[in-house]
Amino acid sequence: MLTIGILIFPDAEELDFVGPFEVLSFVNKVRPDSSRVLVVAETAEPVRAYNGMRVLPDATLAACPQLDILVIPGGQGRRQAMKNPVILDFIKRQEPLASHITSVCTGSFLLAEAGLLTGKKATTYHEYYDDLAAYSIEVVKEKVVPQGKIITAGGVSSGIELGFFLLRELFGAEVSQKVADKIEYVVDVSKI
Repeated sequence: MLTIGILIFPDAEELDFVGPFEVLSFVNKVRPDSSRVLVVAETAEPVRAYNGMRVLPDATLAACPQLDILVIPGGQGRRQAMKNPVILDFIKRQEPLASHITSVCTGSFLLAEAGLLTGKKATTYHEYYDDLAAYSIEVVKEKVVPQGKIITAGGVSSGIELGFFLLRELFGAEVSQKVADKIEYVVDVSKI
């Protein structure tokens, strides 16, 4: 069973973390006991996301187990989160043993600040391509950009496609497509 952590912080964009949460959790209905998805945050207190959703974390950064996959959302709160040494240290601690470190939308800036995107191709929200390129990153205008174990997804809804991409990589195209079909998301997972 894969252990997947979805990082949240104040003013994170809801769809950035809820989209991948749904896809990466739903796989258990197609292939039982495939994943355990945890919402992780700096503290155990409820976190208010950008549009007002309040989320109760499953684990704190300090108590979070080693993850197989880390998903980092973006949103307005990324401006503070990307400068938070506790969050950056958590990302750096997870990276060596994780199979995938991922970001959605402007969550790529947290990966950039952690030094994980330098010299790589990456994507982000279209209004911030130039800002991301300033980190010595080759910005690619694609929905999902894999660079080995580091994967970035561009745009708010891209976390859903990121989820399907991860399922395809980990469980095969058939399982990924079944999840897409079951949640009635029209996509050919082989083209993500």
